[in-house]
Amino acid sequence: MKTEEVRVLWLFVFFDLPVGTKGERRAATRFRNFLKDDGYMMLQWSVYARVCRGEEAVDKHALRVTKNLPSKGSVRALQVTDKQYARMRLMLGEARKNEKAASQQMVLL
Repeated sequence: MKTEEVRVLWLFVFFDLPVGTKGERRAATRFRNFLKDDGYMMLQWSVYARVCRGEEAVDKHALRVTKNLPSKGSVRALQVTDKQYARMRLMLGEARKNEKAASQQMVLL
């Protein structure tokens, strides 16, 4: 019996949401909290990413994002392979305490 190799993929969500009114801020916060609760990690203020096991998981989570979209603003999703993700470069002016250049991320599935 041949064991099928699981392909590790990353799903990025980029968004630009209005925050001019109290209702818009509430909607933006609700969307960010949904992403965090759904296993995304914040890379930058409006850039979140999560690891997925295969295409089906990417499709499932992209659909969940679609179902939780705020009524205003723009949201984009991008799927990349684990190998592509590993080639990401972190370029910092002055590093903050919570950011490390050349950090290694360990992913447990």
